[in-house]
Amino acid sequence: MSPRSSSNLSDHAAFSRAYLQHARTVHKVAMAVLDDHARAQDVVQDVFLRLWRRPDSFNPERGDLGTYLRLMGRSRALDVWREGQVRGRAADRLKLATPMEEPRFEDHPAVLAERDQDGAEVREALGKLPETQREAIVLAYWGGLTADQIARRAQVPLGTAKSRIRLGLARLRQELPVAA
Repeated sequence: MSPRSSSNLSDHAAFSRAYLQHARTVHKVAMAVLDDHARAQDVVQDVFLRLWRRPDSFNPERGDLGTYLRLMGRSRALDVWREGQVRGRAADRLKLATPMEEPRFEDHPAVLAERDQDGAEVREALGKLPETQREAIVLAYWGGLTADQIARRAQVPLGTAKSRIRLGLARLRQELPVAA
């Protein structure tokens, strides 16, 4: 698309052509910053929505439309990344401001002994699982990762990661006695 044809972005057809031509590159730029497909798609939507609402913000005399959109995409992705950082720091400050009182197990040796016994049984049952299932369960429950994050880390399809978790939990239920 030449700078001349992109100058009338308020025209639906011109805007559609610009979207088809540049949406992928804007997405790639956002993915490079965010490493999150959904948030990168949100950035693409924000960039093109801004362009649709204010088509005059692009001046073809200052440069190419693709460069302009990639720059807007990178800027918006950095804003989204920073917002996530701020939310994380705010949550950390909230945790520090309202500390939860931990139960003191040394006051109850029987509870401590039971907890240690339960932990040993869980570790033994985990040891009997296939490596892939054990890894998926440990990452999900003790690592706090989602099935999608586990799938990316193990480089397997999402369904495979979910199956590993589900099958591993089923085997753990068979191995571990249920307290009545």
